[in-house]
Amino acid sequence: MEAVGEQRVLGDASGLHVVPTLEPDLQTPGDSGHGLPIEALDRVWAAVDASTSVATKAAYRSDWARFESWTTGAGHVVLPASALVVAAYLTEAAGERKVDGHPRFSSASLLRWCSSINQIHTAAGFAAPGRSEVVRRALAGVRRTRKIPPKRRSPLLLADVRLLLEAMQPSMGVWPAGMAAHRDSALLLMGFAGAHRRSELTSLRVGDVTVHPLDGLHVRIRSSKTDQEGAGTVRALPYGRDPLTCPPCAFLRWRTVLQAYDGGGRAAAMIQLRLRVAAGEHWCRTAADTSKDGAVPAATGVGDESVGERWLFPTVHKTGQPSGKAMTGMRWR
Repeated sequence: MEAVGEQRVLGDASGLHVVPTLEPDLQTPGDSGHGLPIEALDRVWAAVDASTSVATKAAYRSDWARFESWTTGAGHVVLPASALVVAAYLTEAAGERKVDGHPRFSSASLLRWCSSINQIHTAAGFAAPGRSEVVRRALAGVRRTRKIPPKRRSPLLLADVRLLLEAMQPSMGVWPAGMAAHRDSALLLMGFAGAHRRSELTSLRVGDVTVHPLDGLHVRIRSSKTDQEGAGTVRALPYGRDPLTCPPCAFLRWRTVLQAYDGGGRAAAMIQLRLRVAAGEHWCRTAADTSKDGAVPAATGVGDESVGERWLFPTVHKTGQPSGKAMTGMRWR
């Protein structure tokens, strides 16, 4: 973006930030801003950039590009934008309709756009126009006139989970479908039992999940949407009565198959896929009984540190090969 006043808003692949521009009489050779060396400024902007998640920065870029295009087309000043211009932008969008007559944009989308506009302004050193009374009341008026009840999604029940797992059973012992089937069953049961977000599940490493003799699984969440600073937390997923819906069983089966592939390739994974326990028996308990001390045997445990850092839920190719990349929260493959 172009220079505005004494501030330059810079956009790059990772996000948006603002770099102060010095007055000519304050600059000296080698200065990059306020007398600070460029290394110090780089550290500052790196820390500022890390304060916002990648998804949030992507939303800011998209929302700001839309606002910039509308403002420029209407002949208004983009930065800083007046509160009335922002209110006009949001109310015009609120008036757009789909073919069926329903609003094209939800109130939540309008609020997010307003937040993005505020973020760019404050980052550039300007007052946030979206916090003005006229914008706040305009958005309140949009919500009041629409009076659309929020959309409620029916929760996934245990009976629904059972139906999904039963549909996967024929593929469990077959190559290559068995690889994705074991992964998906572990993903589904761990997500259901732990009430995990998608992003929490896809960010798990093999070493983040341990088996406890009484609690079942201990899942270490390194960071999450509500824990941006990465303090971390541990959630316990209990053993299930039914082997089909037991989270530790699904996890141990998948981890065994995954590590077999990593250690011996397709042949080793196929052997593990064909291994079965007696009907009605738990894989987790059968595995524990095979060790002398009652713990999970080394064959299904986490080995060296590099193994523990392997993505627990990687993408799986249609040929059965698990990749070195984790699944994403946006697209599950």
